[in-house]
Amino acid sequence: MRDTSRRRLLVVLLALTVVLLGVDVAGGPGAGQLRAAGGAAFGPVERFLSPGADAAGAGASEARAGVLRDQLVAQSREARELAALSGAPDLAGSTFLPARVVGVGRQGAAGPERVTLDLGARDGVRTDLSVVAAEGLVGRVVAVSPWTCDVLLVGSADLVVGVRVGAAGTLGSVGSGARGPQHRPAGQLNLTVVERGTVRTGDAVTTLGSVGGSPFPAGLRVGSVQHVDEAPGDLTPTASVRPAVDLTTLDVVGVLLAGPRTTPRTPSTATG
Repeated sequence: MRDTSRRRLLVVLLALTVVLLGVDVAGGPGAGQLRAAGGAAFGPVERFLSPGADAAGAGASEARAGVLRDQLVAQSREARELAALSGAPDLAGSTFLPARVVGVGRQGAAGPERVTLDLGARDGVRTDLSVVAAEGLVGRVVAVSPWTCDVLLVGSADLVVGVRVGAAGTLGSVGSGARGPQHRPAGQLNLTVVERGTVRTGDAVTTLGSVGGSPFPAGLRVGSVQHVDEAPGDLTPTASVRPAVDLTTLDVVGVLLAGPRTTPRTPSTATG
């Protein structure tokens, strides 16, 4: 059917071409206008009949459709992640600047150690602010330019976070899984606690907090205890921690705008 239509149109075009040539040779009036009109009218038909025209047009349309689909998927994913970030229980009442990861820096033994965000000093970002995802702590801001900032990630060799563990709130610190007496697999953190027997597998690990909430406010989820090391001679018991946030798939995050305490404490009087 398609080939028959092409042949019919080709016959029509040939007939009209003969007519135009005859008029042109005879010097008939309006020959130039006839040629121009013929080109305008039949040019699209010639492109339609040209071999590969369909493939080229379809390929371009398909490519444009693919780009639009990718953009819609990305926008939908960003919207979901931003909604999850806004609704995270650990962040209730917090003020944050939403940001996107736009660059990945150095790689350490346990994975990426730095990322770059599309926010900077002109957006109100400064060093030593916490960066979070919906699931918990991502890291802290360590360098700021006018429009971007660099974030040192949890688990990097240069970052240690004071934490509390479990319902008892045992004090400890979390650092790179590649450091310490136990060499952890990639993706695991190393936990050192001050008291043995109070840490169990599955215990939540949360930030201890810093003065003025900078760099880390209290109560942000860092991860959960995965395994407690059996080493009776160690003065500082250790355990492995699974991070709350998958740092290899970071996209939308939040920079917490922490400030000094605004309400002074009320003094207490001892009654003993």
